[in-house]
Amino acid sequence: MSVEHDPKVSLIDSFPIPVCRFARASRCRLLRSVSAYGFDEMAKQTFFGMRLHVRVSLPGVITSVEFAPADVHELSVAEDLLREVRGFGLGDRNYWSPRLFAACREHDLQMIVPFRSAKREKSRFPHWLTNLRRRIETVIGQLAERFRIKRVWARDVWHFCSRLLRKVLAHTVFVLLCQKHKCEPLQMARLLAN
Repeated sequence: MSVEHDPKVSLIDSFPIPVCRFARASRCRLLRSVSAYGFDEMAKQTFFGMRLHVRVSLPGVITSVEFAPADVHELSVAEDLLREVRGFGLGDRNYWSPRLFAACREHDLQMIVPFRSAKREKSRFPHWLTNLRRRIETVIGQLAERFRIKRVWARDVWHFCSRLLRKVLAHTVFVLLCQKHKCEPLQMARLLAN
């Protein structure tokens, strides 16, 4: 039994995982070897921790995850996430890089990313692509809210990775159950209500 997904369409994004509160960052010993200071665009503040980089295939199946210190830029991790992928890749403005596009073209992957600056765009990013990209934001929201992936209780990297992979596995099982019960793939609330 396998989860039905389209491996030719890959959505990529990342989100912050704070290790501790910012005021405690200088004294924090949790995951010190893999944590760094970074900026959270949504909260508009600096945090201490990591970023989890996620690749999702349609209809919302997590196909790859990688975590990196918060100060590592998304472009350097994107090359690893998209190394074996063919088809189309969709990302946000942070993934705009001609070097990344050239590297992806070498293995038959076409990246679709809006310009880094909205002022440079000759036309607006198509609405249907924006709606398609919201799928990964839904997956990230489910990981953060339902599975509480941003809670870091592990004291070492091994236990952190183990917990992280269990959360990703649980999300994949929910998508499989949604498909089996003929629900929309990311409608976990409807599945739990039945």
